[in-house]
Amino acid sequence: MNLKREESGQALVELALILAILLMFVCGIIDFGREVYDQEVINNLSGEGSSMASRGTSLADTAAAVWADSDLSMTTQGCVMVTSVTSPAIGTYHVTGQSSLGSSCGLSKIGVTSGTATLPASVQTVLQANLNSTIYVTEVFYQFNSITPIGHLLKSTTLFPSQLYSVAYY
Repeated sequence: MNLKREESGQALVELALILAILLMFVCGIIDFGREVYDQEVINNLSGEGSSMASRGTSLADTAAAVWADSDLSMTTQGCVMVTSVTSPAIGTYHVTGQSSLGSSCGLSKIGVTSGTATLPASVQTVLQANLNSTIYVTEVFYQFNSITPIGHLLKSTTLFPSQLYSVAYY
């Protein structure tokens, strides 16, 4: 009779340990899934913004359209920057216009109005082949907030960055 009581207590302890580990995995999967979803949304937003601007929409209207198109909390956690860059000479890239919307803007990784632009080599090659052309860059910044305790613990790691960023060039 005593043997059965000890075994039932052991099973309860094992269940508690396994449930705790399982709960940690579930919380991690929830936050990781949300982070991947949010990153994909801002990737799509940046591509759509650059596409709109390259088809003649003003920079301010493009930023407003990208801002309004998102199902994320852009009003409190996001920022959209649309920048136009021209290349008047080989190796020279100038920011000719910029519009932003949002309160969570970081510094533009492209440059600021009337300044020199910083562009990846592949984009520089396109501009050098087409001097005096304009390329449109849309940057989307988003403050990602975890909703589970495990996500809060991992927030400082690269797995759950606090600010998501996406950029597209057209």
